[in-house]
Amino acid sequence: MPTYDYLCEACGHELEIFQGIKEDPIKKCPECKKNKLKRQFGTGAAIVFKGSGFYQTDYRSDSYKKGAQADKKASEPKKNSSKSKSSDSKPAKKSS
Repeated sequence: MPTYDYLCEACGHELEIFQGIKEDPIKKCPECKKNKLKRQFGTGAAIVFKGSGFYQTDYRSDSYKKGAQADKKASEPKKNSSKSKSSDSKPAKKSS
């Protein structure tokens, strides 16, 4: 939840209130009790991302992740499990 700055237009009292984004602004000043409290524009209502990083793939659904793994497996080259070894092949001799 963000912190909002408020200023009373009647008495000049300033305060910060920790409040939900969808909550209505408070109108009654806690000091003078008049309905002259106004919410100020400021950086307090911004979303702050903390951490090492946020990536597009962090919030993918499980079905998307499974599909991506299947695509990855399909695009990988297949490995030959049986290597062809011939008993007739010998290393070439050097000619002097």
